[in-house]
Amino acid sequence: MGFAGSVYSEKTIYAILKTFFVPSIRPAFKKCVPSIFFNFFFRQYRASFLPGRIPVCSVDHPLDRKIPFAPSWVTIYLDFVQFWVRMISFLLRRYGRRAYIPVRDFILSMGKLYAFAAEVYSKNLSTTKRPFYIARPRFFLIHLVDPHLMCIPSLHVMVVTHTYTMFAAIAKTLGEEQSLKTQIDEMKQGALAISQAILFVKQHSVNCIPAALYAMTCFSPALFPVEEAEAFTELLFGPPPAAEGIPVHCRIHPSASPKTVLSETDKAQIKAHILALYRRFLSERDTSRSWEEPLLNFLRSMPRS
Repeated sequence: MGFAGSVYSEKTIYAILKTFFVPSIRPAFKKCVPSIFFNFFFRQYRASFLPGRIPVCSVDHPLDRKIPFAPSWVTIYLDFVQFWVRMISFLLRRYGRRAYIPVRDFILSMGKLYAFAAEVYSKNLSTTKRPFYIARPRFFLIHLVDPHLMCIPSLHVMVVTHTYTMFAAIAKTLGEEQSLKTQIDEMKQGALAISQAILFVKQHSVNCIPAALYAMTCFSPALFPVEEAEAFTELLFGPPPAAEGIPVHCRIHPSASPKTVLSETDKAQIKAHILALYRRFLSERDTSRSWEEPLLNFLRSMPRS
């Protein structure tokens, strides 16, 4: 199946209308949207307007300086919401009623994902140094609406890894794992692209990725076990995929532009750091009272912002 069958060819408005008007899906929609707005927007704005109630730590790492600021990646960065909504459109349009229950469960899980990440945010917020760049309208929008206080764990990475693993799981449930192989690969490549984009637009540190991968292993151990997290990390900054059948969003890649080329040494160092920190969080979880404690201990070791 070529580009015509791409998940990226779907329109998000179809998913929004369908999930709102289908009675079996609508309750999930009504639970998910408030969870997203409360746990992401409300919590951040409350902390921004009422500073001091929740500590805020800077989570930058020296390796961040090896990653260039690449404004062209902002399109990929801002795609993370459409990324999972398009998946819903694809499933509903292609499978109709067969997809109602899997889609409902996925939407419910996305609301739970935001609440899960907020178990860290409600106790300790985090930020990074980001350039004040508004030459492009999209960056102006980012600075306008994002207080930049929820870096660890990165919700961008959590959302996209949850989406591609859930898509593969739903395909298996529908008995369509083989016929959707191209789309499953496409979704994973899209998740990798967005996970890299957060670094190239300087919205996150290399510390934020392992925190998100760890959070996903805790949130969904069956879909995102240690092996999947390690394999995902190894694919970061890899060679660009073949253009045929791969949408533009996924073809934009660090090695495709001279401004975003990283040396093999830098790539290796960054990925080694991500894996080491991810494994550290996992090992600390064994002696912790809750899943978020390793992340909170890490945040408390970082300088206050």
